[in-house]
Amino acid sequence: MISVDTVSDYFLDITAEICPFTFVKTKLMLEKMSSGQTLAVDLRGPEPVRNVPASVRAEGHAVLSLGPLPGADGVMRMVIRKGG
Repeated sequence: MISVDTVSDYFLDITAEICPFTFVKTKLMLEKMSSGQTLAVDLRGPEPVRNVPASVRAEGHAVLSLGPLPGADGVMRMVIRKGG
C-alpha cells in the first residue's frame, strides 16, 4: 500500500458526483491513461467509496490505497494503477 498523499500521474475530483457517474468519470479518465500510470481520485460518500473501488478492480486495475484525505472533511482519496 502507498500513502494517500503520494503524487500520481493524474488526478480526478468526483466529490460532487453521484453514482453511477462517479465510476463513469473514473473509467473515462483511466481510458486516457497508459498501463502502469496512476490516478488519484477524490470521492465522498458511502456509495462511491464502496462502488468505485469494486468497479475499478473488476475492470482489471489495482487500487493501491483508499483512505481519508487529511484536512478534507469526509473526502476519501483512492489511488489506482492502470492495468494492462
